[in-house]
Amino acid sequence: MITTLHIKNIGIIEDITIDLNQGLNVLTGETGAGKTLIIDSLQIISGGRFSKEMIRKGQTHSFVEICMYEPKNPNSIDGNIIVSREINLNGKNMCKINGRMVTVNELKEFMNNLIEIHGQNDNQNLLNNKMHLNYLDGFIGEKIIDQKQKYTELYEEYCAIKQELKNNFGDEKERQRKLDLLQYQIKEIEQANLKIGEEEQLEEKRKKIENAENITQNLQEADVLISENAIDSISMAIRALEKIETIDQKYEKASGELKNIYYELQELSRDVNSYKGDMEFDEEEKDWIEERLDLIYSLKRKYGNTIQEILQYNETTKKEVEHIANLEEYNKELRQKQKKIEEKMQLLANQMHEIRSQNAQILSDRINLELVQLEMKNAKINVKVTYLENEYLKTGKDNITFYITTNKGEEEKELSKIASGGEMSRTMLAIKKVLADTDKTPILIFDEIDTGISGKAANSVASKLKAIANTHQVICISHLPNIAAIADYNYFISKNVYQERTKTQVKLLQEKEVIEEIARISSGEINEISLKYANELRNKKAS
Repeated sequence: MITTLHIKNIGIIEDITIDLNQGLNVLTGETGAGKTLIIDSLQIISGGRFSKEMIRKGQTHSFVEICMYEPKNPNSIDGNIIVSREINLNGKNMCKINGRMVTVNELKEFMNNLIEIHGQNDNQNLLNNKMHLNYLDGFIGEKIIDQKQKYTELYEEYCAIKQELKNNFGDEKERQRKLDLLQYQIKEIEQANLKIGEEEQLEEKRKKIENAENITQNLQEADVLISENAIDSISMAIRALEKIETIDQKYEKASGELKNIYYELQELSRDVNSYKGDMEFDEEEKDWIEERLDLIYSLKRKYGNTIQEILQYNETTKKEVEHIANLEEYNKELRQKQKKIEEKMQLLANQMHEIRSQNAQILSDRINLELVQLEMKNAKINVKVTYLENEYLKTGKDNITFYITTNKGEEEKELSKIASGGEMSRTMLAIKKVLADTDKTPILIFDEIDTGISGKAANSVASKLKAIANTHQVICISHLPNIAAIADYNYFISKNVYQERTKTQVKLLQEKEVIEEIARISSGEINEISLKYANELRNKKAS
């Protein structure tokens, strides 16, 4: 249950804290005092949408925080859960659950299991067809638990086998498609006949081709300078030194060293001359190099960053082909196991369908009885159970949808298509009344569920809210004295002007104040007659 609600800077709410209690909490008060803003705040903390126009004028952010006591909830600390959401003018959200930051979607998913809000335009679970099966199965209770548990265990095993078959290419078409792809890749790589180091050699050759003219010109110049200038000059220097080498040993040594240079230079000249022959390329060779490099680049885009990685990928692919080919026998065993599980699931699904079909009619009848008491005598709920022939769901093979006819002679339609907010709220109240003992959502919030009703219907709404509050915390905004009179806790919402600004105030009423508020609601003023009527209504609650 919610123990404390703290709201700051939302509309005319400046800063209020409300301590709530188990049972039926009824909020009444002046029109425009901020009652709806309190419900809006609960929607915000439940992950609902927020408009920055809701931020109080002159402020930069809004803040909503609740403390809940849920001792069995795994997220609670000593039974307490603190949830907060801060929204800034720039649209930035900061959501926290027990101090841990979460996204808005995570907040919504978490709160969806704890709070249900039913207002003029907000009955989220009632409008969610996925929740309808939970409603029906909750109503059925123990009669279907055993089948559901066995089916769930089989379904998990069934899904695990399906996934393993998928991973093992157990589907013949998928398996063949994968083999064809892998074999194509192997063929493409092997036909390329790649060699490690080949790309570097081709790149070097292409570079030479692109610079052939410049290389040839400079080689020619170097050849001339070496062979015609340098060699002849050194030869003449050698002959000069030979004439004096007998005079001093150092001249002889210099002559010898120069001769070595002469021989090395001759060898270098031959090499430079031969380099010129390397620069002879034809167009066909040039085109072949470009095509070869394009092929290598194409394979690198598909299979690896280097030729070595491509060749390694090829070896890995060969092993995968061998692995897939050897899986067929194992997959055959898996498919046989899957078939046996499907047979068991089918049997359990049929049993659950039978149970659900029988109880769907009972549930429809009970809800319709509640609708009659809520002055919706022409409304008819029809809980439809549709059997899905070719599909296994996590919950069986049934699709559950609540349909309704609100007026005689009209075609029934899905519950989410109800136009009237008042009808929607009363329909949810009828459903909640029937499912009160099995519904696991601990906190129910009703916003002006009494819109458009009075008299006998008002008494019925009040009694059903009281019955639901025996097993849930109920927070209800109301304008009806009948509902205010049966509340366990009454809160008065008012607005006051302080320093030229309007702000909301909330007060938990004492018993005398409760009587006066019931009198005010019933007649618009507090007098002897209205107080007497208020006491009578309050005494009915006590009885």
